[in-house]
Amino acid sequence: MSSQQMAAVPLTHRIYEDLFAIVIGTSMVSFGVILLKQAGALTGSIAGLAFLLHYLTHTAFGVFFFLLNLPFYYLAIRRMGWPFTIKTFTAVASVSVFSEWHPLFIHIDLINPFYAAIFGNVLMGVGFIVLFRHKMSLGGINVLALYLQEKGLIKAGKLQMLIDTLVLFASFFIVDMQMLIASLIGAFIMNMIITINHRPERYLG
Repeated sequence: MSSQQMAAVPLTHRIYEDLFAIVIGTSMVSFGVILLKQAGALTGSIAGLAFLLHYLTHTAFGVFFFLLNLPFYYLAIRRMGWPFTIKTFTAVASVSVFSEWHPLFIHIDLINPFYAAIFGNVLMGVGFIVLFRHKMSLGGINVLALYLQEKGLIKAGKLQMLIDTLVLFASFFIVDMQMLIASLIGAFIMNMIITINHRPERYLG
């Protein structure tokens, strides 16, 4: 086999590489969640719904995030396979736990809502890319978005941007206008990060 042919053969990630990606990716996403929570901001997708329920009931964000993802594992198993589903379940559980652990080590007394919404979503977007490139997601809409992208129907970032916008507008009666605008800008930036960087044809690992 020539060096050119070997370069064309994708190398699969090893288990320890996937585990490292889970820790890094979910740590970034969960810290982004903390920034949003601290400012009272929102994001889209399942995380956005978890935020809405958290603000309405004062139940831990991690609990809702974990529970809301459960129905989507059926689609993940049927369409994406067991390896993807197991890694995704582990990633979702990690974000649920880490988002409750971070406040034990850091507490932010004052944070600008636009800074929190933008930088929090940047962290979440980069964390998503880490997970996507190891063939896992954070469940929910991510599973549907990745599945439709695999079928060539719509880019994952574009679908998430549409759904995120709908979720954020549904929060109109929960947060004030300034926070809603900040959240919309943050969600747009996160989905642009995913749209630009999640290109399976360029990344074969």
